[in-house]
Amino acid sequence: MFETILAFFRAIGHQVTAAICRLGRAVRFFLSVFWLSGTAFRRFHLTIREIYFSGVLSLIIILVSGLFVGMVLGLQGYETLQRYGSSEALGVLVSLSLVRELGPVVAGLLFASRAGSAITAEIGLMKATEQLSAMEMMAVNPIARVVAPRFWGGVISMPLLAALFSAMGVFGGWLVGVVMIGVDDGSFWSQMQAAVDFRLDIINGVIKSFVFGVLVSMIAVFEGYDSEPTAEGVSSATTRTVVTSALAILFADFILTALMFRGQ
Repeated sequence: MFETILAFFRAIGHQVTAAICRLGRAVRFFLSVFWLSGTAFRRFHLTIREIYFSGVLSLIIILVSGLFVGMVLGLQGYETLQRYGSSEALGVLVSLSLVRELGPVVAGLLFASRAGSAITAEIGLMKATEQLSAMEMMAVNPIARVVAPRFWGGVISMPLLAALFSAMGVFGGWLVGVVMIGVDDGSFWSQMQAAVDFRLDIINGVIKSFVFGVLVSMIAVFEGYDSEPTAEGVSSATTRTVVTSALAILFADFILTALMFRGQ
């Protein structure tokens, strides 16, 4: 009995120690990426290529998802506001929901699912096929040449994708509320413009999307670089990227929302 309890606590201690060691590696890796980011900016065509890979190739899922999220908000919001005789405020509900919360969060989750997993798989496969080791043998730092451009490509792409998601969502809300249901067009836009504050709403949404971009990009490149050089290892790293990124986005969203809107 005593041996079983001892083995249980020994297993827990081993897991905690391994988690702390991995966290330390992640912090060192994060600092190395920042320290070696000069290459990503001196040879900016590498970053431009990753912006295309992470951002442009994610446009379809971002725009289509934003459109349907906005349309659902329009339908649900109209049904709720109509009960209180405030259906003209539909534009306010749709725009604030998207700009403050749904735009950055949903775009971040989609970005992690599409671009983050692809970045992890790409770097993991480069490690499994010993391309990263070959770079080191040729005196090319793989963090500067491979990791940093992908990291900054994701960081730059994420706020732009979140803005497009929100814009498409507002269009979807207008399409349902004004075109399909018949809410007054002038009231929809005028109340939206009066209610949405540039600093408190739009800038805070941009800050959120930037933070989410940093989190997702760093998790993606670290999981790929730290993955086991096997097919199973790359697969596990890709899964961890999606799961960890989703949890990090939701946790960071709570913290940022509490800080940004606490005094309102």
